[in-house]
Amino acid sequence: MLIDTTIQNTTSQIIKSLFTKEHSITIFSKEAAQSIEATAIKVEPDNRKITLEITYTGLSLSPYLNNDTISFDIEAARHGHDAGEIYNIEHVPAHIIQIGTHTYHLECQLPNSIFSSDNRGALRVPFVLGMHARVYLEVFAHELNIEGKVRNLSVGGCMVDVRLEDSIALSVDQILPRVTLEFPNGEAFNTQGRIRHMRPFGHHGHAAVGIEFLDMSPASTETLFHYVSEAEFEAALRSGTQYSSRARSKLFIANAKEKKMQHQEEHDQLVSAQHPPLLRGVLEIAQQLQIMLMFMKNKHLLPDEILYECVDSILYMVNHDRKALQYALTYLHDEPEWVRHAIQVASQLAMMLISRDPYAYKTQEAVAGALLHTMGKPLLISEQLPSLKIHMSPSQGEILKQHVHALSKKLSVLNWTPSPTCSDIILNANERLDGSGYPKGIQAEELSDVVRLMSVIKIINKLTHERNGQHPRQPLDAYRWVNSRPEAYEKSLLVEYIQHFGLYPIGSLAKFSNGFLAWIVDVDAKGMPCKVDVVKNLAFRDTSIDTVLFSNDFNQIGRLEGTVNPSDYNVNMKKHS
Repeated sequence: MLIDTTIQNTTSQIIKSLFTKEHSITIFSKEAAQSIEATAIKVEPDNRKITLEITYTGLSLSPYLNNDTISFDIEAARHGHDAGEIYNIEHVPAHIIQIGTHTYHLECQLPNSIFSSDNRGALRVPFVLGMHARVYLEVFAHELNIEGKVRNLSVGGCMVDVRLEDSIALSVDQILPRVTLEFPNGEAFNTQGRIRHMRPFGHHGHAAVGIEFLDMSPASTETLFHYVSEAEFEAALRSGTQYSSRARSKLFIANAKEKKMQHQEEHDQLVSAQHPPLLRGVLEIAQQLQIMLMFMKNKHLLPDEILYECVDSILYMVNHDRKALQYALTYLHDEPEWVRHAIQVASQLAMMLISRDPYAYKTQEAVAGALLHTMGKPLLISEQLPSLKIHMSPSQGEILKQHVHALSKKLSVLNWTPSPTCSDIILNANERLDGSGYPKGIQAEELSDVVRLMSVIKIINKLTHERNGQHPRQPLDAYRWVNSRPEAYEKSLLVEYIQHFGLYPIGSLAKFSNGFLAWIVDVDAKGMPCKVDVVKNLAFRDTSIDTVLFSNDFNQIGRLEGTVNPSDYNVNMKKHS
């Protein structure tokens, strides 16, 4: 990348600061479900210009253009104790030059000032160069609170950054009973709000939510003007556009509580190592499913290009390295339960169908149905069911059983018709041979072979993961449970499942007789572990280790005793990626 450093304005200074770190650039549109990755190939600070290069295989760039302008995020990676940040630039004039079949250069004219105006003409202050404040959104009165960070602020509202999984409870035009802004020094501001827009934010599972402040008293408005003025001063001071003998704003000097929270966030980032390619692919699918949900709820469209890209990614990973995919699926434990379950079940279904017939045309549609089949659950979030993370009451459990109907209704409203195989999975994945399933209670003769297989995969996945406070079973125990219910689950399909995934599935936590715990990374032709990642010696419970051993070295850790529940030993897969 070429950088001309003769003269530099404020915006260019900030961009240059972000470009000194590992960074990514994402072109976005509030109307497009997918963002476009870009690379800066030239920056001209004296002319306030930046040239971006993109590869785009779509039919037209028009969804990303608004009166010949584009919008993009620059996301700086975290380094050491640097908190990292996302700088958002909207409605930048851009001249597009196509230089190849799918390659474009976008010559962008940057704004001279980091400050802009909101829709009412009020000053909008971006939180840049380490500025931050926390936000707490009360979604349902006294029921659900979502935490995030403020990305910009004006007297009319703010844009906040929340986790993508938390955003499933939010919708455009939704009234928030309480919005609390908390600055690093502990000062706080409370008001009511309305969500004006939402979109994916950056590359790491976040959403940008635009909030309009409502029903503010004259005193509250005066207080907010003060906070905006202080934020403007701080941003100007940090960006070098204002030189003053006055000390920095007290609002942005962290107190002890804030310092502790920042330290914990830094620690959480440092323990997350670089992910291998297949794991990045799995986590990307998890993010894309949540983006699909966001657009289904707020833009009234199902971006099926995202759905089938996710399907193709799974099929590629199955064919490329099935065992590595099995291991990567274990890392989904921190994702929302409906996302984790859908991806793990879809991937195992793909593995089994491909082993039967690598070229079966129905496999793609079956995997698509498996990825969609839990998406009705977050559509049911309401005051009666404020979260999917809670321990549900019997009445809430009954509400959740309506997820099949909720998804079917939503797809109908969106005028999206799934293929027969995809529809079969969506509608019947929760049915059982004896009619004890839901939503219709249909029986064996009405269930297709792929649905029967899906039901076996689903119940084993459900039994081996903690759900609604129920302790997870070990694989062997789960197999016995399913085997004892031949009236509900087909035994031959259980046998087929065990032949695929074994008594000691890849990704399970194994316990060895010398007191060691190890993740099973690979198994041999007989289904016995042949490669493990040793993570704990129970003689030293507070110490974690990370040593890969092959079967010829297993004498160091003893005899395999079986698999155990990681949470019983405070072992987390993420810490040993």
